[in-house]
Amino acid sequence: MTDTQATTSDELIDELRAWLEENWDPDLTVGEWWERLGLAGWAAPSLPPNAYGRGLSRNDAVRVQNEIAEFGALSAPGGLGLLLAAPTIASHGTQDQIDLYVRDIVTGKKAWCQLFSEPGAGSDLAGLTTRAVKDGDEWVVNGQKVWTSLGHIADLGMLIARTNPDVPKHQGITWFAIDMHQPGIEVRPLREMTGHAMFNEVFLTDARVPDSAVIGGVNNGWAVTNTTLMYERAGLGAGGGTAAAGMAMPGTVANQLDRRAGDFVQGPRKGSRGSAGPNFAGTSKLLIDLAKGNGAASDPTIRQDLMRLHTMGELARFNNLRLKAAKNAGKDIPGMPNLAKLAMSDMMRLTRDLGLRIVGAQGMLHAYDDKDKAAIDEATGNPFLPIITGTALYAQAPPIYGGTDQIQKNIIGERVLGLPKEPSNDKNVPFSQLPKNA
Repeated sequence: MTDTQATTSDELIDELRAWLEENWDPDLTVGEWWERLGLAGWAAPSLPPNAYGRGLSRNDAVRVQNEIAEFGALSAPGGLGLLLAAPTIASHGTQDQIDLYVRDIVTGKKAWCQLFSEPGAGSDLAGLTTRAVKDGDEWVVNGQKVWTSLGHIADLGMLIARTNPDVPKHQGITWFAIDMHQPGIEVRPLREMTGHAMFNEVFLTDARVPDSAVIGGVNNGWAVTNTTLMYERAGLGAGGGTAAAGMAMPGTVANQLDRRAGDFVQGPRKGSRGSAGPNFAGTSKLLIDLAKGNGAASDPTIRQDLMRLHTMGELARFNNLRLKAAKNAGKDIPGMPNLAKLAMSDMMRLTRDLGLRIVGAQGMLHAYDDKDKAAIDEATGNPFLPIITGTALYAQAPPIYGGTDQIQKNIIGERVLGLPKEPSNDKNVPFSQLPKNA
């Protein structure tokens, strides 16, 4: 970072601190505070100014998020609306669509989910079979989606559906913003082995979406989808900058907008390094403390892997800084979001294995409800054990969601390294003539 860039970033933080001093009030409702934060451009500062942002780089946006948390104010509304829907609509939507959808995202009024994956279209997302048929000024949608994160509390969904089966499969897809609160949509939670139910399956039966909710043009949905996936991989990847979202949940279903904003914060938080991405730094510290506490730190292989986890986190952070420098110079680093996603998967697996080695036999105990947690806490005397076991059970998900590790490697090989693709005729044969899932 040059001296000029550092000065600009420091001036930005000074501006933010002055704004927080004037505007933060813990007695505001969550909705009132998010209205101030979002309309001032601080909720999603990486968005362009015409989309309720400030056009900041990802790294500067993370500095803003961390500064809000350090100040002791409630952070921006989290969820897939801010992470995926807002930047996608800002990139492909009209100004009217930005004002309709993005405004409600940055102010926390509406929560979103992602209606992409299907039982027969996961890694081969373009093989989706959910259909949308034009009916006057609306589209009628029928099909099934699965692995829909937080679909049970979403107000709107990022839906991709097939609008023309008589062209090659990538060409007949459209991206819609669909209202989740309608009779034609049924959401069924999927209980995971962690004990939680974050994912859902969604059934769409004659669901309707207005033509005005098409984002990026009819049958141009694959281009719009790739924008969404790019933001997903960058945000979920190591060094991605998604960890500073507020504790309050956005949207009407969570029913938290009318609650006191100050009830969702724990006061000023000092000592942040301003790093981005999943909080592996905090996890590393927890693992180190646990290893010191129970003597596992005397194992040289555990010490080595703790250092390895720290090193992987630092590499991810520096890669993010490299990408920022390239963007500032008008360049890019092809494949970096995919590399970040792969790095995050590796770090999750290492965190899983290392945590279980540190806690030993206690790692076989996991609390699926509050009653179990109390019993395990009493039996082990280790209140941090649920974090270790929960992470171990959840670690299987990141290498799958957001595009599997294998898909990331294929993208890097084909689009970045220029390696030949597998033989296929799916780019020139109409989807309706392809064998299923071909």
